[in-house]
Amino acid sequence: MKKEDREFLHRLLESRTPTGFEMPGQKIWAEWMRAHAPHVECDAYGSTWARLPGKTGQVVMLEAHADEIGFIIKHIDDKGFLRLDRVGGSDAATARGRRLDILGDKGIVPGIIGNTAIHLRRDEHGTEKAPAVHDLWVDVGASNAADVAKLGIRVGHPAVYQDGPMELAHKRIVGRALDNRIGGYIIAQVMKRLAAGKRKPALTVVCLNAIQEEIGGHGAMMATYRLRPDICVCLDVTHATDTPGIDAAKFGSVKLGGGPTVCHGTCNHPLVVKQLIEVAREAKIPIQHESSSRFSGTDTDKIFHSRQGIPSALVSLPLRCMHSVVETAHLDDIAHTIELLTQFTLSLKTGDTFHQSLV
Repeated sequence: MKKEDREFLHRLLESRTPTGFEMPGQKIWAEWMRAHAPHVECDAYGSTWARLPGKTGQVVMLEAHADEIGFIIKHIDDKGFLRLDRVGGSDAATARGRRLDILGDKGIVPGIIGNTAIHLRRDEHGTEKAPAVHDLWVDVGASNAADVAKLGIRVGHPAVYQDGPMELAHKRIVGRALDNRIGGYIIAQVMKRLAAGKRKPALTVVCLNAIQEEIGGHGAMMATYRLRPDICVCLDVTHATDTPGIDAAKFGSVKLGGGPTVCHGTCNHPLVVKQLIEVAREAKIPIQHESSSRFSGTDTDKIFHSRQGIPSALVSLPLRCMHSVVETAHLDDIAHTIELLTQFTLSLKTGDTFHQSLV
C-alpha cells in the first residue's frame, strides 16, 4: 500500500460518520474521487458517487456503504448525565468504559460511557448480565443539564467511539468502522486503477458510496433508482469465522487472509457470480465462498430488485470482531478485493446483460 493510499484509508477510518450523519466522511471520499473521475455527485441524503465514462452507455456499478454504527443522545438528566440509544447494530455489551466523540452544535465534545467499579456491583450469585442500552450513562464533565447545553449538546446529537485505526503485525489493520469504510476505500482504489490504466473499461463505471446501510439500505435503494445501473457488484464485510468459539456449522468457514468471499443465493445473480469466479481463476486471485439463504443483510438486497431487476452480486471482505472497536481486516484481502473488482470490471464487454435464457 502506497503512502498516499494509506493516508487516505486512515482519514476515512478516522472520520465520524454514523448512520444519518455521513457527510464528513463523504466529503473526504469525494475529494479523493475527484482526482480520478470526471464526475462526482451526491443526492439529497448524502449518497455519493463517481462516474468514469466508458465506450458505451451501459453502466456497471460498484457499491459500498459509508455509514458506521454509533449512538444518539436520548435523554439528558438534571445531573448532566446523558442517556443513549443505538444507531444501527451497536453492541451495548462492549460499551461500558469507552470514550465517545459527540457531534454537537459547537463541534466534537468528548465524553465517556461510565463503568461502575466492579467493587460496587458485586455479582455474588453469578447472574450479572450485559447492560441494556438504556442502562448506559455518559459523563461529559457536566454537573447539570445547563452545563451540557453550554457544550452545544442536546437530545438528538450522534456519537461514535473515539478509537481510530492501528496496524498489527502480519498485515492486520484494526479499528472501528472498517464496516464498511474499508469498502469505500476499496471501490475508490478500483476507480483509481481504472482511470490510470492503459486498458479502459468498455462499460461506464459508477462507484457508489451509499448512506444508511446499517438501518436498512435506504441510500442504496434511492441512488440505484436514480442511477439505473445495468450490472452491480456490492462490496461489504463478512464475518471471519476463524477465531475461537465460532461454530462453522452455523456460520460457515471464512478465514482472515483467505481472500474476499463471493456470495451465492438469493440476491446474487448466478451469471454474475460465475463471471466473478472465472475472473478470479484467470487472474489467480484467492477467493472464498459463502451462501445466502433468505437475504444477504447488505445493500445488495435493496439493489437487485430495483426497477426491472439488476443482475447483482455480493463480494465481501473477511472481518473479525464486527461491530466493535477492534474490527480486524487483512491487508492482503484488501489488495485481492481491489484486484478482483478491477479485473471483473475490465472483463465486461459491450452488450453483456447477464440475462438468463430459456434456450
